[in-house]
Amino acid sequence: MFGKEFSISSKKTLEIAQKKALEFNHSVLGSEHLLLGLVIEDEGLAGKILRGRNLDENKITEGIFGILGKGSKSVNSITISPRTKNIIELASQFASKYGFDFIETEHLLMAIVAEGEGVAAILLREFGLGSEILQSDLENHVLTGKPENQTTNQASKREKSFENLERYGRNLNESAKDGKIDPIIGRQEEIKRVIQVLSRRKKNNPVLIGEPGVGKTAIAEGFAQAIVDGNIPEILKNKTVVSLDLAGMVAGAKYRGEFEERLKNVMDEIIRDGNIILFLDELHTLIGAGGAEGAIDASSILKPSLANGEIQVIGATTLDEYKKHIEKDTALERRFQTVYVKEPTIEETIEILKGLRDKYEAHHKVKITDEAIEAATKLSHRYIADRFLPDKAIDLIDEASSKQRIKTVTAPPDLKDLEELLKKTSNEKQEAINKQKFEQAAELRDREKELNVELENRKKSWQQESSTNNTFIDYDDIAQIVSSWTGIPVRKMASDETDRLLNLEQILHRRLIGQEQAVEATAKAIRRARVGLKDPKKPIGSFIFLGPTGVGKTELSKALAEALFGDENAIIRVDMSEYMEKHSVSKLVGSPPGYVGYEEGGQLTEKVRRKPYSVILFDEIEKAHPDVFNILLQLLDDGRMTDSKGRTVDFKNTIIIMTSNVG
Repeated sequence: MFGKEFSISSKKTLEIAQKKALEFNHSVLGSEHLLLGLVIEDEGLAGKILRGRNLDENKITEGIFGILGKGSKSVNSITISPRTKNIIELASQFASKYGFDFIETEHLLMAIVAEGEGVAAILLREFGLGSEILQSDLENHVLTGKPENQTTNQASKREKSFENLERYGRNLNESAKDGKIDPIIGRQEEIKRVIQVLSRRKKNNPVLIGEPGVGKTAIAEGFAQAIVDGNIPEILKNKTVVSLDLAGMVAGAKYRGEFEERLKNVMDEIIRDGNIILFLDELHTLIGAGGAEGAIDASSILKPSLANGEIQVIGATTLDEYKKHIEKDTALERRFQTVYVKEPTIEETIEILKGLRDKYEAHHKVKITDEAIEAATKLSHRYIADRFLPDKAIDLIDEASSKQRIKTVTAPPDLKDLEELLKKTSNEKQEAINKQKFEQAAELRDREKELNVELENRKKSWQQESSTNNTFIDYDDIAQIVSSWTGIPVRKMASDETDRLLNLEQILHRRLIGQEQAVEATAKAIRRARVGLKDPKKPIGSFIFLGPTGVGKTELSKALAEALFGDENAIIRVDMSEYMEKHSVSKLVGSPPGYVGYEEGGQLTEKVRRKPYSVILFDEIEKAHPDVFNILLQLLDDGRMTDSKGRTVDFKNTIIIMTSNVG
């Protein structure tokens, strides 16, 4: 709107001016409010000049009240006067004239003086600060850079020089000082390796490669924490780690070359400082970022500076994305040194969670037991196969704590009933007054007072109970969250579930008469799995039901699904007569790359990924092509299957049933 963007000090000045205008009940933001903002804002050069001439907030406020007075009615919103808009336009021109990237406070003061007709200019003249005096002061500070003003100039230049980094980056050192970074437990080898690479003379740009959720970003944050704590070699002690928001740089870049200009400005600031290390999370997003027709992408802009060693970068990305994007660009790849981040072991994850416990307890106001930490680690490792430690274990602790916290901050039903009764009594009282039934209204008024007292007392007692009640997170809380995520029953068995499992044979016999051996074998397998006695690397049970048509093979499968899930349709049914051709095997695990349907995944693998606790029925198995049996061997032996995209699907919590008419 005004040509150039405002510096941080100028933004603060405008915010103060707006706040003061509202405080004075003035509906229009004038030059006088701008002048007041310049004096109050303590970082800007203009404020230092004005305060150096014995001008302060009280003098300007009295002068404003003397000319305009204070508004009689409070205002909620204000508009900018045409004169103020003109002053900001002039300030933008002054910034361009003197080669500044942003509108500084001194440019706003120059514009007020140059405009010369507003209330601000009148006040300055009244205080004996004519345009000649201020112009001289401004020239001394801004243009000639006299020795006595050297510190002010340096502060102004520093503020100006890091404007882009502050807008598009997050200072991890500052976050570490403020305690906003979670403590990093373990990972000392990886941090040591990052420090070694950063200390190299050339190609000193480490890239952290690992699966999602293993702690790549945490290692970069841990490095920043090490700098703040001083646990770092001398060569890196003065470094500052800044995380760059690449998406924020691309957002709003409407015109060709705008994104490139932003990135170049950030790089210039980094090169000028010489002690900034850039952290690029999701490094692969550099490829193609900001690239439009006729434009160059972010990676191409960074390459020369990386090659010259002018900037240092810590990258983080997954192995798949690294292969897909970075390895293809060999010119970019050779400028990085890979640091592999492995998934932590169960023991390491338990230690990580114990280190983070205080943060989550303080946030949710609960107590997290050691039992909950061990449960989160072991249950997530066993039942959540498509995610990685420690991320999935941390999420379990977080959600279980959140669930318990919500219970304690939700008002009890009797309190809500009291509120409803009070509201109803108040309405009845008002209705009685309207109908001029004053005796009834008086009775209702007394009742309303009693209910108010009762409600206040109940609220106080509930709040007191909530504040003194220590909520503990234990195994069952974690198990409930695992069950809600996966549908797998991992909670300690309730009495009704215990009865159902003990009498599973009778439940199955309600639908299937006879077939004692098949029913008993199936029921025993389910019971073994539920109490944790099954082989953890294989499915719950693998059965082949043989017999002629109509004896109850498919019916037993449906009865089992109904007994376990309450619905006979909760079954993944695969009709093997559809898999008689050799090429039809791909339907189970998904089409190979390059073929139609590759992105859709396999018919079997996708269903099991969504519902890992299922009964899978391979109906009429003898009709399938022999190649299908090779796929099933891996499933029955290892309890897993790899789909066409290379993802491992967990079958360890499924019940495999095959039926055949043979024999």
